[in-house]
Amino acid sequence: MQETKFIDILSKVATVVAILMYVSYISQIKNNLAGNYGAPLQPLVAALNCTLWCIYAYFKQQRDWPVFWANFPGIIFGLITFITCLH
Repeated sequence: MQETKFIDILSKVATVVAILMYVSYISQIKNNLAGNYGAPLQPLVAALNCTLWCIYAYFKQQRDWPVFWANFPGIIFGLITFITCLH
């Protein structure tokens, strides 16, 4: 029982931290829109990686919602960052 509670709390904390990691792309998006373009490869690969993890988490026999929600923002923010990097 103790381990289950720990894993439940850990999954929630890790999900929040992962979401914050992808939300941190906002500053790069702002820089890109201001003409200070960043490199497009990293956010594109992050979006691809997050897409694969979301597919994995969703199609598992027992859906892994913490993994899904931790990676879903990475798809959105990664693609927006990638698109705004292009000039």
